[in-house]
Amino acid sequence: MSEQGYSFERELKEAQAMVEGLVPYVYEDELYGKLGMNMPRLTIGGLLMRLRRLRALAGQMNAVDQVAQLDTRHASLRQEWALAYSKKLLREAESRMRDMQTYFVECRDDPKLGANAYLPEAQRRTILHEIAAALSPSDVEQSKLDSKLRRVDSDLRRIVRPSEFVWADVLKPVYPAETFWWLYQRPPQPNDNRDAR
Repeated sequence: MSEQGYSFERELKEAQAMVEGLVPYVYEDELYGKLGMNMPRLTIGGLLMRLRRLRALAGQMNAVDQVAQLDTRHASLRQEWALAYSKKLLREAESRMRDMQTYFVECRDDPKLGANAYLPEAQRRTILHEIAAALSPSDVEQSKLDSKLRRVDSDLRRIVRPSEFVWADVLKPVYPAETFWWLYQRPPQPNDNRDAR
């Protein structure tokens, strides 16, 4: 998982490939687009997550102009394909929330498995945050998504406990604990409860 061994250069390369692949991806039916060998799957939420981090870290990496150009290109494509972009975002949100519900069931069935499989869920919840932030507040679908996200968060809070930041320390300033609380928590290993008694 790239968040634990974070590389700004790798993330910039991934985001560039994602922006370049937005058309035709945004209007095609496939939800998880292909970018090529050794690249993540293309989703708008995944791109938004990367753009947040790139913007936050660009100054430290002497890449402000590069990231600004990428941001501008993304904004232009988003505006040009606004309806298809929003529909794809909503489909992605639904898919990611379904996956998280499956994870919650797995946690109940096998707490140890749930504790060991948390990092993809932390990423999934972070992407859901980006999707919710990208949708128009006046959109009816946005209020439905917010309601579903509250249920997801309620389920998630039942299984996690405070912990150290779960990703690479370089990402910590990008994700304040007040907003991204799930990155500062994780499910305890089942034997953690016994040790606490």
